[in-house]
Amino acid sequence: MIESYSFGTVVIAGATYTSDVIVFPDHVLPNWWRREGHLLQLDDLAEALAVRPEVLIVGTGAHQRVQIAPAVIAHTRDAGIQLLAFDTRTACRTFNELLAQRHPVAALHLTC
Repeated sequence: MIESYSFGTVVIAGATYTSDVIVFPDHVLPNWWRREGHLLQLDDLAEALAVRPEVLIVGTGAHQRVQIAPAVIAHTRDAGIQLLAFDTRTACRTFNELLAQRHPVAALHLTC
């Protein structure tokens, strides 16, 4: 469960992270980085997609600077994965809401 988020920081299960993360129902992949910074591409999500989530939640940053490449949209659609993109605060809240009912994974950009 994501306990809190503020610009540049997220607290998950008592651990504080200050770099981007991918959050799974049972663990966190810290220090997540995208190949092109603010453009989320399919390669950037290899670990997240490998677990075949029902829902992929993308936290696009506090100011929603992260853009999602069309290939990511097409792949998730074709794989039957619901893709949701929100500012990171909303993405954290959505992950927590879906955790009890679905199998979500959240890819979170913590800053801009």
